[in-house]
Amino acid sequence: MKKSYKIDVDCANCANKMEAAAQKTPGVKDCVVNFMTLKMNVEFEEGQDPKAVMAQVRQACKRVEDDCEIYL
Repeated sequence: MKKSYKIDVDCANCANKMEAAAQKTPGVKDCVVNFMTLKMNVEFEEGQDPKAVMAQVRQACKRVEDDCEIYL
């Protein structure tokens, strides 16, 4: 399952940090963050609950970039 989320991030480097953190999160098959469109596209592993996984993604992103936001 793939979903797209609106994000708020200040710079392209921060967006790259968010992408890397999200890709390491259990339950995420793939993640691409586009700084220009302020979107995060997440592909979830089979059988995962997107809401539960995104809560973990949000925590992981806040650890690497504390002023970022993901709108679920």
